[in-house]
Amino acid sequence: MLDVRRLVLLRELSIRGTVAAVAEALNLTPSAVSQQLGVLEREAGVQLLRKAGRRLQLTPQAEVLVAAAGDVLDTLERAQASVESTLTTVQGRIRVAVFQSAALALMPSALRTMALEHPDVRVEMVQREPETALNETWARDFDMVVAERYPAHAAPRFPGLDARDLTTDPVRLALPPVETALRPVDSLASAAGLPWVMEPRGAASRHFAEQTCRRAGFEPDVRYETADLQAQIRLIESGNAVALMPDLVWAGRSTSCRLLELPVPARRTIFTAQRLASADSPAVSTFRDALERAASMSGNARS
Repeated sequence: MLDVRRLVLLRELSIRGTVAAVAEALNLTPSAVSQQLGVLEREAGVQLLRKAGRRLQLTPQAEVLVAAAGDVLDTLERAQASVESTLTTVQGRIRVAVFQSAALALMPSALRTMALEHPDVRVEMVQREPETALNETWARDFDMVVAERYPAHAAPRFPGLDARDLTTDPVRLALPPVETALRPVDSLASAAGLPWVMEPRGAASRHFAEQTCRRAGFEPDVRYETADLQAQIRLIESGNAVALMPDLVWAGRSTSCRLLELPVPARRTIFTAQRLASADSPAVSTFRDALERAASMSGNARS
């Protein structure tokens, strides 16, 4: 009989790529991981790993076991959810990955709802970029992710994840107040040549912003890069930069920025994703509902 815990180690190796990364993720030593993988290989009676330079490569037989390990984990997750659904109160622990503007605009209300209505559910939140967080939720580092999707920039798709839209918000050109502006700007095209602030390369918002500027006929002068949207806002309000900003960043705060509609109106979509295997988990379901209520209230406030 194959040991489930060793199968999980093999699956982790297929996801994370190195023994060192598996050891770090599972709080083990690399030697312990290597030892357990060796035991699994003897149990299976076939070669599971081969050297490929400095890395280990999974054999076709190992890939079969990785798929089986995923099925076993899904079965155990569904079983846990079924047990929890028989309880008279909603309880448990949820780990959620969320990007910054959703953490600021949606999470406080959702967490407050959970504290009042389901105090036996422990919600833990970690800020992550959506592309990374979707992969980590699929890999079981998180139970749920709050992610974003920009026009013409599809979010990564992972098997076994159930995605559901929360809300949408318009993206507009954010300009400094008139008194601090470097020069008059009344359209996206007239912002050519000004300093821009954007998220680092690879972010969906960066790709969307660059493509939007290019369609308007210019290459943006991206002088400042930061993933911190609050820092971006400060640069805009102080007259040092312009940017394309989704409306959710203004939730619960006032701003001196001037906001202009884009030539072609665009909306960002915010969505949640969780594993299908956790669909019947009362704790995960109630938290998803709390997020949807928070998004509805935020949308009403922006309106």
